[in-house]
Amino acid sequence: MAEPSTTGTGEGFFDGPLPRILAHRGLATDAPENTLLAFLSALAIGATHLETDVHASADGVAVISHDADLERTAGRVARIDELNFDELNRVDLGHAQTYPSLEEALDAFPEARFNIDLKSDAVVIPAVEAILRARAVRRVLVTSFDNGRRLRAVHALPGVATSASAVPFAGALFAVKLGLVPLARRLLRDVQAVQVPERVRGVRVISPQTVRRLKAAGVEVHVWTINAPADMRRLLDLGVDGLVTDRADLALEVVRAAHSGTE
Repeated sequence: MAEPSTTGTGEGFFDGPLPRILAHRGLATDAPENTLLAFLSALAIGATHLETDVHASADGVAVISHDADLERTAGRVARIDELNFDELNRVDLGHAQTYPSLEEALDAFPEARFNIDLKSDAVVIPAVEAILRARAVRRVLVTSFDNGRRLRAVHALPGVATSASAVPFAGALFAVKLGLVPLARRLLRDVQAVQVPERVRGVRVISPQTVRRLKAAGVEVHVWTINAPADMRRLLDLGVDGLVTDRADLALEVVRAAHSGTE
């Protein structure tokens, strides 16, 4: 039997004009990060894409949290995977917010597009099930640093959008630096985007040449985590397709100013 294709279309998630502003953990200027209030705050100022992260609770619920534990965000010495969802959902994060489930967030914001980072092997099945129950395949992108984890989710969500994991991207970056765009295209054949920092361990990832060649390989280029307006303008001038940012409010102002010709 032939292996199922992992090639998604990205239809839905990639609808709409460029550039894409991905609100990193929502907009947390007046709300705890990765909460329903942070997502609402981002959407209220005009963001269409929400970047978030999921871990699995002890009882197998996909819970929205960047960290694997509660120490930084809740001041508690405990791990997400040590607590049931009901316990996590009672934790006070401030502003009457708590840890939401992925399904809650997808249901609460049915028009929003979610960029979902799968933070553990244990969360793959709960996240897939939440996406399917919410009928949200067309408006999510699933990704992970770990390629096997990403592929398991993509196989279970036919047509879902996805971005490159670390290992295939490293090969594609090497190829584009050598000008081997067809090789990069083959290495990135199952993804629609690369989501990367400007530098990795001192190696420059984003340059006019790499942006141009990655786009020629057929993928969008999203850069994280960009919070200074001057950096936003510089990267957009290089032709990047998306900014992952803690300050979606500032990024949207930069985009609007550029479109109006006031910069």
